[in-house]
Amino acid sequence: MKKQLIILLGCLVFGLIFVEIVKDIKPSEIRTINVSGECLTSVPKDRTAITLRVTTLDKNAAISMKMATDKMAAITDYLKTLDVKMQTTEFNSYEKTEWNHVTQKSENLGIETRIAVEVSANNPEIIADILNKFAGNENVYTENLRMFTSSETLKPALEKCLGTALEDARTRANALVANDKLRAGKLLSVSYGNASYNERPYANYRLMSAKMATTEDVALDTGGSIVGKDTEITVSVNATFEIK
Repeated sequence: MKKQLIILLGCLVFGLIFVEIVKDIKPSEIRTINVSGECLTSVPKDRTAITLRVTTLDKNAAISMKMATDKMAAITDYLKTLDVKMQTTEFNSYEKTEWNHVTQKSENLGIETRIAVEVSANNPEIIADILNKFAGNENVYTENLRMFTSSETLKPALEKCLGTALEDARTRANALVANDKLRAGKLLSVSYGNASYNERPYANYRLMSAKMATTEDVALDTGGSIVGKDTEITVSVNATFEIK
């Protein structure tokens, strides 16, 4: 019994000594480097869009709304025959007032109803046909005629650019530690941000004429097609690598 007790006490003492030794052992510190990386690229604008807006005014609210809905129904019935995407962006009816400078008071003009639909197509000529179709129509206006890159095209380009930015960060890290004959190893953390310069309006006018104005962003080529600058993409990352 005495022998067993001695053995047990010896084990306890050994255990306590082992724990203290383990506590004093410190893991080797990991050396790291934090760098930034960038990617600049561009993708073509593959869709053309325009917003068609109907605006009607009448003293009677019901008549104002019926005039607007009937006009928009005629527009959408035509658009359904084309290869386009449509989305209603506004449906609003409100009392319209105007300041009378003679009487020095606000006057009620009636109830104004506004309905707008955004239309986009892969083929810019379809949008040109829409402009010609409704040119000169009473109470019809255009807003935000533009070209843009669809999300289906933009997403893979952004993902590819993100990978390029990360490789740029690793290249920079390797360059910074090359003099010490070291290299960037395991990626420990990364954060990123991106920006794309996509949709930009180039004209805003009443549909009295289908003539398309030109700017630095969108122009007409000699064949009458709409030409748009590519969408610019910028991706930046901040990465931390282990140094080996």
